[in-house]
Amino acid sequence: MSKINSRYDFVFLFDVQDGNPNGDPDAGNLPRIDAETGMGLVTDVCLKRKVRNLVQITRKGIDGFDIFIKEKGILNQFIDEAHEQDEVKNKEKGEKTEAARKWMSRKYYDIRTFGAVMSTGKNAGQVRGPVQMTFARSVEPIVALEHSITRMAVATEAEAEKQSGDNRTMGRKFTVPYGLYRSHGFVSAHLADQTGFSQEDLDLFWEALQNMFEHDRSAARGLMSTRGVIVFEHDTALGNKSAQELFARVTCERTTGGPARSFSDYRILLDGQPVKETFKVIKVSG
Repeated sequence: MSKINSRYDFVFLFDVQDGNPNGDPDAGNLPRIDAETGMGLVTDVCLKRKVRNLVQITRKGIDGFDIFIKEKGILNQFIDEAHEQDEVKNKEKGEKTEAARKWMSRKYYDIRTFGAVMSTGKNAGQVRGPVQMTFARSVEPIVALEHSITRMAVATEAEAEKQSGDNRTMGRKFTVPYGLYRSHGFVSAHLADQTGFSQEDLDLFWEALQNMFEHDRSAARGLMSTRGVIVFEHDTALGNKSAQELFARVTCERTTGGPARSFSDYRILLDGQPVKETFKVIKVSG
């Protein structure tokens, strides 16, 4: 596995049409929104979940690409498994935690990528992941629409009797007509060396960002698509420029007036020039 020797900073752009990209359970599952600005929000946890799902689909059954944080998983059972390995249980007491941490990092892609807290049961320590992402924020304020929906069936006989056989169930659904969202991310070569995150792992991460919405379809999320992954690759592990300086080179420009309703209402620009590729790598040197 090839070692990562460079720092990376990246801009991740995606959009949603007639869907709810990330419902807020504290607000009745309404699309997340910045109450002061009206900008839409998507949490980093939501984005990482989609990366994990893509890895589970494309690398199922391959050693080293299992997922630690997965649906219906019982985390302490996974940690206990690490302590049952010969390379861990045969260690001295003071060395078991570190041995378990290394075993978990090798086995689980998301641990060596995003990190994890593994001290909830038998202690496997903590891992600070080399890949970090921010909340995504819409480039313009969004509008959250509420729709009444009808199901032509009921769940119980009592409901049917109450409706005299009409058998209808009313519900609510929330959507964003259109929103273009932008997130920022970072890859640390130093932390990658600590967790064993390799160049092959990084290539898989870029693959996931480009394709994760294609395998995460649901009626609730509408039409979601990756619109741009712009990667700044430094020529050293420490990096050559600040992330903020690099991110400022990427802008989103409106091409139409009125409410935006599709990606064609925007242009993605790099240094003022249109970006036509969905995935683009820019070398950053001193």
